[in-house]
Amino acid sequence: MPRLSVSCVLALAFTLPAQAAPPNVVLIVGDDQGWTDYGFMGHEHIKTPHLDKLARESLVFKRGYVPTSLCRASLATMVTGLYPHQHLMTSNDPPIPKGLTNAQAQKDAGFLKQRQEMIALFENAPTLPKLLEKEGYVSFQAGKWWEGNACRCGGFTEGMTHGDPAKGARHGDEGLKIGREGLQPVFDFLDKAQKDKKPFFVWYAPMMPHLPHNPPERLFNKYKDKTKSEFVAKYWAMCEWFDETIGDLLAKLEKSGQSENTIVIYLHDNGWIQDETSANFAPKSKRSPYDGGLRTPILVKWPGHVKSGESDRLASSVDLAPTILRAVGAEPSKGMTGIDLLDAHWVASRSELFGETFEHNAVDITKPAANLQYRWVLDGNWKLILPHESNVKDGQPELYDVTKDPTEKDNVAAKHLDKVKELTKRLDAWWKP
Repeated sequence: MPRLSVSCVLALAFTLPAQAAPPNVVLIVGDDQGWTDYGFMGHEHIKTPHLDKLARESLVFKRGYVPTSLCRASLATMVTGLYPHQHLMTSNDPPIPKGLTNAQAQKDAGFLKQRQEMIALFENAPTLPKLLEKEGYVSFQAGKWWEGNACRCGGFTEGMTHGDPAKGARHGDEGLKIGREGLQPVFDFLDKAQKDKKPFFVWYAPMMPHLPHNPPERLFNKYKDKTKSEFVAKYWAMCEWFDETIGDLLAKLEKSGQSENTIVIYLHDNGWIQDETSANFAPKSKRSPYDGGLRTPILVKWPGHVKSGESDRLASSVDLAPTILRAVGAEPSKGMTGIDLLDAHWVASRSELFGETFEHNAVDITKPAANLQYRWVLDGNWKLILPHESNVKDGQPELYDVTKDPTEKDNVAAKHLDKVKELTKRLDAWWKP
Protein backbone atom coordinates (compact mmCIF):
# COMPACT_ATOMS: atom_id res chain seq x y z
CA MET A 1 0.00 0.00 0.00
CA PRO A 2 1.63 3.32 -1.04
CA ARG A 3 2.66 5.86 1.55
CA LEU A 4 1.15 9.32 1.39
CA SER A 5 2.62 12.66 2.30
CA VAL A 6 1.01 14.74 5.02
CA SER A 7 -0.59 17.05 2.48
CA CYS A 8 -2.04 14.08 0.59
CA VAL A 9 -3.48 12.57 3.77
CA LEU A 10 -5.21 15.80 4.68
CA ALA A 11 -6.66 16.12 1.19
CA LEU A 12 -8.22 12.67 1.27
CA ALA A 13 -11.95 12.32 1.44
CA PHE A 14 -12.49 9.05 3.26
CA THR A 15 -15.38 7.64 1.30
CA LEU A 16 -16.43 4.34 2.77
CA PRO A 17 -17.64 1.85 0.16
CA ALA A 18 -20.45 -0.49 0.96
CA GLN A 19 -19.37 -3.89 2.19
CA ALA A 20 -20.92 -7.26 2.83
CA ALA A 21 -20.13 -7.45 6.53
CA PRO A 22 -19.54 -4.86 9.28
CA PRO A 23 -15.86 -4.39 10.15
CA ASN A 24 -14.27 -6.06 13.11
CA VAL A 25 -12.36 -3.81 15.52
CA VAL A 26 -9.15 -4.57 17.42
CA LEU A 27 -7.96 -1.93 19.87
CA ILE A 28 -4.37 -2.43 20.99
CA VAL A 29 -3.30 -0.38 24.02
CA GLY A 30 0.28 -0.17 25.25
CA ASP A 31 0.93 0.44 28.92
CA ASP A 32 3.56 2.96 30.11
CA GLN A 33 5.55 3.63 26.95
CA GLY A 34 7.20 6.83 25.76
CA TRP A 35 5.89 8.40 22.55
CA THR A 36 9.34 8.25 20.92
CA ASP A 37 10.02 4.64 21.93
CA TYR A 38 9.24 2.88 18.65
CA GLY A 39 11.20 2.19 15.52
CA PHE A 40 8.67 4.05 13.35
CA MET A 41 8.95 7.08 15.67
CA GLY A 42 12.70 7.16 15.17
CA HIS A 43 14.13 5.61 18.33
CA GLU A 44 17.82 4.88 17.89
CA HIS A 45 17.86 1.53 19.66
CA ILE A 46 14.38 0.12 20.36
CA LYS A 47 13.24 -2.40 17.77
CA THR A 48 9.51 -2.69 17.10
CA PRO A 49 9.30 -4.43 13.72
CA HIS A 50 5.66 -5.48 14.02
CA LEU A 51 4.43 -2.03 14.99
CA ASP A 52 6.67 -0.57 12.28
CA LYS A 53 4.88 -2.75 9.72
CA LEU A 54 1.50 -1.78 11.17
CA ALA A 55 2.51 1.88 10.90
CA ARG A 56 3.42 1.42 7.22
CA GLU A 57 -0.08 0.05 6.64
CA SER A 58 -1.88 2.67 8.76
CA LEU A 59 -2.82 6.29 8.93
CA VAL A 60 -0.41 7.46 11.61
CA PHE A 61 -1.13 10.46 13.80
CA LYS A 62 2.30 11.29 15.17
CA ARG A 63 0.80 14.09 17.27
CA GLY A 64 -1.61 11.91 19.19
CA TYR A 65 -2.45 12.50 22.86
CA VAL A 66 -4.34 11.04 25.77
CA PRO A 67 -6.13 13.66 27.90
CA THR A 68 -4.67 12.34 31.15
CA SER A 69 -1.45 10.55 32.08
CA LEU A 70 -2.75 8.01 34.59
CA CYS A 71 -3.86 4.58 33.41
CA ARG A 72 -7.31 4.14 34.93
CA ALA A 73 -8.58 7.52 33.82
CA SER A 74 -6.95 7.12 30.42
CA LEU A 75 -8.38 3.67 29.74
CA ALA A 76 -11.85 4.74 30.83
CA THR A 77 -11.68 7.57 28.30
CA MET A 78 -10.75 5.17 25.49
CA VAL A 79 -13.69 2.86 26.16
CA THR A 80 -16.27 5.64 26.67
CA GLY A 81 -15.15 8.58 24.53
CA LEU A 82 -15.59 10.79 27.60
CA TYR A 83 -13.10 12.94 29.47
CA PRO A 84 -12.24 11.86 33.04
CA HIS A 85 -14.29 14.69 34.55
CA GLN A 86 -17.26 13.24 32.63
CA HIS A 87 -16.87 9.52 33.37
CA LEU A 88 -15.59 10.27 36.94
CA MET A 89 -12.74 7.75 36.93
CA THR A 90 -10.15 10.45 37.58
CA SER A 91 -7.81 8.54 39.91
CA ASN A 92 -6.52 5.00 40.20
CA ASP A 93 -7.70 4.48 43.77
CA PRO A 94 -9.88 5.98 46.53
CA PRO A 95 -8.43 8.20 49.26
CA ILE A 96 -6.04 6.44 51.62
CA PRO A 97 -7.61 6.58 55.10
CA LYS A 98 -5.75 8.78 57.54
CA GLY A 99 -3.10 7.00 59.53
CA LEU A 100 -2.79 4.11 57.10
CA THR A 101 -0.07 3.31 54.62
CA ASN A 102 -0.98 2.39 51.05
CA ALA A 103 -0.31 -1.29 51.83
CA GLN A 104 -2.54 -1.15 54.92
CA ALA A 105 -5.29 0.58 52.96
CA GLN A 106 -5.54 -2.38 50.56
CA LYS A 107 -6.95 -4.42 53.46
CA ASP A 108 -9.10 -1.66 54.98
CA ALA A 109 -12.86 -2.28 54.71
CA GLY A 110 -13.71 1.39 54.14
CA PHE A 111 -11.09 1.78 51.43
CA LEU A 112 -12.24 -1.37 49.64
CA LYS A 113 -15.86 -0.23 49.90
CA GLN A 114 -14.97 3.04 48.18
CA ARG A 115 -13.19 1.13 45.44
CA GLN A 116 -16.42 -0.73 44.74
CA GLU A 117 -18.29 2.57 44.81
CA MET A 118 -15.97 3.90 42.11
CA ILE A 119 -16.78 0.91 39.94
CA ALA A 120 -20.49 1.43 40.57
CA LEU A 121 -20.16 4.99 39.30
CA PHE A 122 -18.83 3.60 36.04
CA GLU A 123 -21.40 0.84 35.47
CA ASN A 124 -23.84 3.06 33.57
CA ALA A 125 -21.18 4.56 31.31
CA PRO A 126 -21.79 4.17 27.55
CA THR A 127 -18.88 1.83 26.84
CA LEU A 128 -17.90 0.70 23.36
CA PRO A 129 -18.77 -2.96 24.04
CA LYS A 130 -22.29 -1.98 25.14
CA LEU A 131 -22.83 0.26 22.14
CA LEU A 132 -21.37 -2.24 19.69
CA GLU A 133 -23.48 -5.08 21.07
CA LYS A 134 -26.52 -3.14 19.88
CA GLU A 135 -25.03 -3.41 16.39
CA GLY A 136 -24.65 -7.19 16.65
CA TYR A 137 -21.05 -7.33 17.86
CA VAL A 138 -19.45 -9.72 20.28
CA SER A 139 -16.51 -8.42 22.32
CA PHE A 140 -13.56 -9.65 24.36
CA GLN A 141 -11.51 -7.99 27.12
CA ALA A 142 -7.90 -8.97 27.70
CA GLY A 143 -5.36 -7.04 29.74
CA LYS A 144 -5.65 -3.96 31.93
CA TRP A 145 -9.19 -3.32 33.18
CA TRP A 146 -10.02 -1.39 36.34
CA GLU A 147 -13.80 -1.30 36.32
CA GLY A 148 -14.83 -4.51 38.05
CA ASN A 149 -16.11 -7.48 36.09
CA ALA A 150 -15.41 -6.85 32.42
CA CYS A 151 -18.75 -8.29 31.30
CA ARG A 152 -21.01 -6.85 33.98
CA CYS A 153 -19.46 -3.38 34.25
CA GLY A 154 -17.80 -2.99 30.88
CA GLY A 155 -20.40 -4.66 28.71
CA PHE A 156 -18.01 -7.14 27.07
CA THR A 157 -19.67 -10.36 25.98
CA GLU A 158 -16.55 -12.21 27.18
CA GLY A 159 -13.52 -11.20 29.18
CA MET A 160 -10.62 -12.27 31.36
CA THR A 161 -11.08 -9.86 34.29
CA HIS A 162 -13.43 -11.20 37.00
CA GLY A 163 -13.18 -8.12 39.23
CA ASP A 164 -13.75 -10.07 42.46
CA PRO A 165 -12.22 -8.17 45.42
CA ALA A 166 -12.04 -11.40 47.40
CA LYS A 167 -9.60 -12.70 44.79
CA GLY A 168 -7.38 -9.64 44.84
CA ALA A 169 -8.99 -7.81 41.93
CA ARG A 170 -7.86 -4.24 41.25
CA HIS A 171 -6.74 -3.41 37.71
CA GLY A 172 -7.16 -6.55 35.65
CA ASP A 173 -6.53 -9.71 37.74
CA GLU A 174 -6.57 -12.68 35.29
CA GLY A 175 -6.44 -10.28 32.37
CA LEU A 176 -2.93 -9.22 33.32
CA LYS A 177 -1.60 -12.59 32.17
CA ILE A 178 -2.26 -11.75 28.54
CA GLY A 179 0.83 -11.06 26.47
CA ARG A 180 3.34 -12.12 29.07
CA GLU A 181 1.86 -15.63 29.09
CA GLY A 182 0.75 -15.80 25.48
CA LEU A 183 -2.46 -14.83 23.68
CA GLN A 184 -4.45 -18.06 23.61
CA PRO A 185 -7.60 -16.58 25.23
CA VAL A 186 -7.73 -13.94 22.50
CA PHE A 187 -7.10 -16.52 19.79
CA ASP A 188 -9.90 -18.73 21.14
CA PHE A 189 -12.29 -15.79 21.04
CA LEU A 190 -11.32 -14.92 17.46
CA ASP A 191 -11.91 -18.53 16.38
CA LYS A 192 -15.31 -18.57 18.06
CA ALA A 193 -16.37 -15.25 16.52
CA GLN A 194 -15.34 -16.50 13.08
CA LYS A 195 -17.21 -19.79 13.56
CA ASP A 196 -20.33 -17.92 14.70
CA LYS A 197 -19.93 -15.39 11.86
CA LYS A 198 -20.10 -12.49 14.31
CA PRO A 199 -18.40 -9.10 13.97
CA PHE A 200 -16.13 -8.57 16.96
CA PHE A 201 -14.42 -5.98 19.13
CA VAL A 202 -11.19 -6.94 20.92
CA TRP A 203 -9.68 -4.94 23.77
CA TYR A 204 -6.03 -5.99 23.88
CA ALA A 205 -4.40 -3.96 26.65
CA PRO A 206 -1.59 -6.07 28.16
CA MET A 207 0.37 -4.71 31.09
CA MET A 208 3.34 -4.19 28.78
CA PRO A 209 5.93 -2.69 28.75
CA HIS A 210 4.70 -1.77 32.24
CA LEU A 211 6.59 -2.87 35.37
CA PRO A 212 7.77 -5.41 36.28
CA HIS A 213 10.43 -4.98 33.64
CA ASN A 214 11.32 -8.66 33.39
CA PRO A 215 11.89 -9.30 29.69
CA PRO A 216 13.19 -12.60 28.32
CA GLU A 217 16.95 -12.88 28.75
CA ARG A 218 17.44 -13.00 24.96
CA LEU A 219 15.92 -9.52 24.65
CA PHE A 220 17.72 -8.05 27.65
CA ASN A 221 21.01 -9.30 26.22
CA LYS A 222 20.19 -7.51 22.99
CA TYR A 223 20.05 -4.13 24.74
CA LYS A 224 22.32 -4.36 27.78
CA ASP A 225 25.40 -3.14 25.90
CA LYS A 226 23.57 -0.26 24.22
CA THR A 227 23.20 1.74 27.46
CA LYS A 228 25.04 2.16 30.75
CA SER A 229 21.77 1.67 32.67
CA GLU A 230 20.44 -1.81 33.38
CA PHE A 231 17.03 -0.23 34.04
CA VAL A 232 16.93 1.43 30.63
CA ALA A 233 18.03 -1.77 28.91
CA LYS A 234 15.25 -3.75 30.60
CA TYR A 235 12.65 -1.14 29.62
CA TRP A 236 13.84 -1.15 26.00
CA ALA A 237 13.66 -4.95 25.98
CA MET A 238 10.11 -4.80 27.36
CA CYS A 239 9.10 -2.54 24.46
CA GLU A 240 10.31 -5.16 21.99
CA TRP A 241 8.67 -8.01 23.93
CA PHE A 242 5.37 -6.14 23.77
CA ASP A 243 5.90 -5.64 20.04
CA GLU A 244 6.36 -9.39 19.61
CA THR A 245 2.96 -10.05 21.17
CA ILE A 246 1.38 -7.57 18.76
CA GLY A 247 3.05 -9.46 15.93
CA ASP A 248 1.44 -12.68 17.20
CA LEU A 249 -1.99 -11.05 17.29
CA LEU A 250 -1.72 -9.53 13.82
CA ALA A 251 -0.39 -12.83 12.41
CA LYS A 252 -3.43 -14.63 13.84
CA LEU A 253 -5.76 -12.19 12.06
CA GLU A 254 -3.87 -12.70 8.80
CA LYS A 255 -3.77 -16.48 9.06
CA SER A 256 -7.50 -16.72 9.82
CA GLY A 257 -8.46 -14.41 6.97
CA GLN A 258 -9.96 -11.84 9.36
CA SER A 259 -7.42 -9.09 8.72
CA GLU A 260 -8.94 -7.60 5.56
CA ASN A 261 -12.20 -6.68 7.27
CA THR A 262 -10.70 -5.56 10.58
CA ILE A 263 -9.97 -2.06 11.84
CA VAL A 264 -6.81 -2.13 13.95
CA ILE A 265 -6.10 0.85 16.20
CA TYR A 266 -2.98 1.30 18.29
CA LEU A 267 -1.96 3.79 21.01
CA HIS A 268 -0.62 3.68 24.56
CA ASP A 269 -2.40 4.72 27.76
CA ASN A 270 0.22 7.17 29.04
CA GLY A 271 3.85 8.00 28.57
CA TRP A 272 6.96 6.77 30.33
CA ILE A 273 10.48 8.11 30.63
CA GLN A 274 12.72 5.50 32.22
CA ASP A 275 14.78 6.65 35.20
CA GLU A 276 18.39 5.60 34.70
CA THR A 277 19.07 4.81 38.36
CA SER A 278 15.94 2.90 39.36
CA ALA A 279 12.99 0.96 37.97
CA ASN A 280 10.78 4.03 38.38
CA PHE A 281 9.69 6.63 35.84
CA ALA A 282 11.56 9.90 35.50
CA PRO A 283 9.97 13.36 35.96
CA LYS A 284 7.79 14.86 33.24
CA SER A 285 6.43 11.50 32.18
CA LYS A 286 3.71 9.31 33.72
CA ARG A 287 1.22 11.22 35.92
CA SER A 288 2.48 14.59 34.64
CA PRO A 289 0.83 17.21 32.40
CA TYR A 290 3.82 17.17 30.04
CA ASP A 291 4.08 15.54 26.63
CA GLY A 292 6.29 12.84 28.15
CA GLY A 293 3.18 11.61 29.95
CA LEU A 294 0.46 12.56 27.46
CA ARG A 295 1.69 12.12 23.93
CA THR A 296 1.26 8.89 21.95
CA PRO A 297 1.26 7.88 18.31
CA ILE A 298 -2.20 6.81 17.16
CA LEU A 299 -2.36 4.27 14.33
CA VAL A 300 -5.49 3.37 12.33
CA LYS A 301 -5.42 0.52 9.82
CA TRP A 302 -8.48 -0.44 7.77
CA PRO A 303 -7.63 -2.18 4.48
CA GLY A 304 -9.52 -0.75 1.52
CA HIS A 305 -10.88 2.18 3.52
CA VAL A 306 -8.01 4.05 5.11
CA LYS A 307 -4.93 4.82 3.01
CA SER A 308 -1.63 4.60 4.77
CA GLY A 309 0.35 7.74 5.50
CA GLU A 310 1.38 10.17 8.20
CA SER A 311 -0.59 13.13 9.49
CA ASP A 312 0.79 16.03 11.49
CA ARG A 313 -2.71 16.96 12.69
CA LEU A 314 -3.80 16.61 16.31
CA ALA A 315 -5.56 13.46 17.49
CA SER A 316 -6.79 12.35 20.91
CA SER A 317 -7.96 9.17 22.57
CA VAL A 318 -11.35 10.86 23.05
CA ASP A 319 -11.68 10.38 19.28
CA LEU A 320 -11.46 6.59 19.38
CA ALA A 321 -15.04 5.80 20.37
CA PRO A 322 -16.67 8.22 17.88
CA THR A 323 -14.34 7.00 15.13
CA ILE A 324 -15.12 3.34 15.77
CA LEU A 325 -18.85 3.88 16.11
CA ARG A 326 -19.12 5.85 12.88
CA ALA A 327 -17.00 3.28 11.06
CA VAL A 328 -19.51 0.54 11.92
CA GLY A 329 -22.49 2.71 11.01
CA ALA A 330 -23.54 3.75 14.53
CA GLU A 331 -23.80 7.18 16.12
CA PRO A 332 -21.71 8.33 19.09
CA SER A 333 -23.54 8.63 22.38
CA LYS A 334 -24.40 11.87 24.11
CA GLY A 335 -21.41 13.49 25.73
CA MET A 336 -18.82 12.24 23.25
CA THR A 337 -17.09 15.33 21.89
CA GLY A 338 -14.26 13.65 19.97
CA ILE A 339 -14.02 13.76 16.19
CA ASP A 340 -14.05 11.04 13.55
CA LEU A 341 -10.39 10.45 12.72
CA LEU A 342 -11.42 8.98 9.37
CA ASP A 343 -13.07 12.23 8.28
CA ALA A 344 -10.22 14.16 6.65
CA HIS A 345 -12.06 17.48 6.66
CA TRP A 346 -12.88 17.18 10.35
CA VAL A 347 -9.28 16.25 11.13
CA ALA A 348 -7.92 19.16 9.09
CA SER A 349 -10.22 21.68 10.77
CA ARG A 350 -9.19 20.78 14.33
CA SER A 351 -6.76 23.18 15.95
CA GLU A 352 -6.85 22.32 19.67
CA LEU A 353 -6.86 19.50 22.21
CA PHE A 354 -7.79 19.55 25.88
CA GLY A 355 -6.82 17.45 28.87
CA GLU A 356 -6.56 17.17 32.63
CA THR A 357 -4.42 15.36 35.19
CA PHE A 358 -5.47 14.22 38.63
CA GLU A 359 -4.23 12.80 41.93
CA HIS A 360 -3.27 9.11 41.96
CA ASN A 361 -5.52 8.59 44.99
CA ALA A 362 -8.73 10.54 44.85
CA VAL A 363 -9.67 13.16 47.42
CA ASP A 364 -13.36 12.71 46.62
CA ILE A 365 -14.44 9.93 44.25
CA THR A 366 -17.57 11.82 43.11
CA LYS A 367 -16.07 15.29 42.59
CA PRO A 368 -13.49 15.53 39.79
CA ALA A 369 -12.43 19.06 40.77
CA ALA A 370 -11.37 17.81 44.22
CA ASN A 371 -8.84 15.50 42.55
CA LEU A 372 -7.66 17.89 39.83
CA GLN A 373 -4.02 18.91 39.55
CA TYR A 374 -3.73 20.49 36.09
CA ARG A 375 -5.75 21.34 33.02
CA TRP A 376 -4.00 21.75 29.68
CA VAL A 377 -4.78 22.89 26.16
CA LEU A 378 -2.77 22.43 22.99
CA ASP A 379 -3.43 25.02 20.28
CA GLY A 380 -1.30 24.31 17.24
CA ASN A 381 2.23 24.42 18.64
CA TRP A 382 1.30 26.28 21.83
CA LYS A 383 0.59 24.30 24.99
CA LEU A 384 -0.71 25.87 28.19
CA ILE A 385 -0.57 23.96 31.46
CA LEU A 386 -2.74 25.52 34.15
CA PRO A 387 -2.42 24.34 37.77
CA HIS A 388 -5.54 23.92 39.88
CA GLU A 389 -4.83 26.34 42.72
CA SER A 390 -6.65 24.32 45.38
CA ASN A 391 -4.40 21.30 44.92
CA VAL A 392 -1.12 22.61 43.47
CA LYS A 393 0.59 24.93 45.91
CA ASP A 394 2.53 27.82 44.36
CA GLY A 395 1.70 26.56 40.89
CA GLN A 396 2.16 28.93 37.96
CA PRO A 397 0.89 28.82 34.38
CA GLU A 398 3.31 27.12 32.00
CA LEU A 399 3.40 27.89 28.29
CA TYR A 400 5.49 25.97 25.78
CA ASP A 401 6.06 25.87 22.06
CA VAL A 402 6.14 22.08 21.85
CA THR A 403 7.48 22.07 18.31
CA LYS A 404 10.59 24.05 19.21
CA ASP A 405 10.72 22.73 22.77
CA PRO A 406 9.35 19.14 22.76
CA THR A 407 10.69 18.34 26.24
CA GLU A 408 9.03 21.47 27.68
CA LYS A 409 12.04 22.99 29.37
CA ASP A 410 11.50 26.65 28.51
CA ASN A 411 8.38 28.11 30.12
CA VAL A 412 7.60 31.26 28.10
CA ALA A 413 4.37 32.20 29.87
CA ALA A 414 5.80 35.48 31.16
CA LYS A 415 6.75 36.48 27.62
CA HIS A 416 3.34 35.72 26.12
CA LEU A 417 0.75 36.88 28.62
CA ASP A 418 -1.85 37.48 25.92
CA LYS A 419 -1.53 33.88 24.74
CA VAL A 420 -1.86 32.63 28.33
CA LYS A 421 -5.02 34.70 28.75
CA GLU A 422 -6.48 33.49 25.46
CA LEU A 423 -5.81 29.83 26.16
CA THR A 424 -7.09 30.11 29.72
CA LYS A 425 -10.41 31.32 28.32
CA ARG A 426 -10.54 28.30 26.05
CA LEU A 427 -9.84 25.96 28.95
CA ASP A 428 -12.59 27.56 31.00
CA ALA A 429 -15.02 27.23 28.09
CA TRP A 430 -14.13 23.53 27.85
CA TRP A 431 -14.31 22.75 31.58
CA LYS A 432 -14.14 25.18 34.47
CA PRO A 433 -13.93 23.31 37.79
